[in-house]
Amino acid sequence: MSEINIVNAPPGIEGSGFFATSFDKVIGLARSHSLWPLPFATSCCGIEFMATMGSHYDFGRFGSERLSFSPRQADLLMVMGTIAKKMSPVLKQVYLQMAEPRWVMAVGACASSGGIFDTYSVLQGIDEIIPVDVYVPGCPPRPEAILDGFGKIQELVRNESGRRRDSPEYKQLLASYGIL
Repeated sequence: MSEINIVNAPPGIEGSGFFATSFDKVIGLARSHSLWPLPFATSCCGIEFMATMGSHYDFGRFGSERLSFSPRQADLLMVMGTIAKKMSPVLKQVYLQMAEPRWVMAVGACASSGGIFDTYSVLQGIDEIIPVDVYVPGCPPRPEAILDGFGKIQELVRNESGRRRDSPEYKQLLASYGIL
C-alpha cells in the first residue's frame, strides 16, 4: 500500500505528539493553500480561466475555491488578456487596493508582452506598470498552463520569508513602479 502525501510538511523536528518548525514555514504553507485570486480578465484568456474553474480541471482543489472580485479581499491578481493603455491606470489602482502580501500572475501572451497587438494603444506587458511574479505563456494558455502557473505562485508563497516585503530590495522594486 502506497503512502499518499497531500502536502509536503516543512522541515522541522518531529517527536511523539509534536512537530516543531519555523513560524515562516508554517505561515507560508497556510498562505500557499488559501490564496484568494482576483481574475482581471479582458479577452480570450479569461475564457480559458473559466475552463480551469470548471469541473474537469477544478481550480478549487488547489485551495482557491473562493474567487474574489474585490481587490481588498484578494491576494493574487491574475491578469488575463489584452490591457489597453487606457485600462492601465485601472489595473494599477486594483493592484494598489490589494493588501500586502500580494502576488501577480500574467496569464497569456497579451498580459505578458502585448501579444500580437504591437500597437500604440496596447500595453506591451503589464510589467510596465506593476511587478509580476509569474508569467504563464500561451495564446490563449491551456488550463494546464494556468494550473502550472498557479503551482509556481504557491511555491513562491510557501518559500517566501515573512520579512521579504520589508526588505530594501522589495521597497526599491515598488519605488521603480512609482508605488510607495
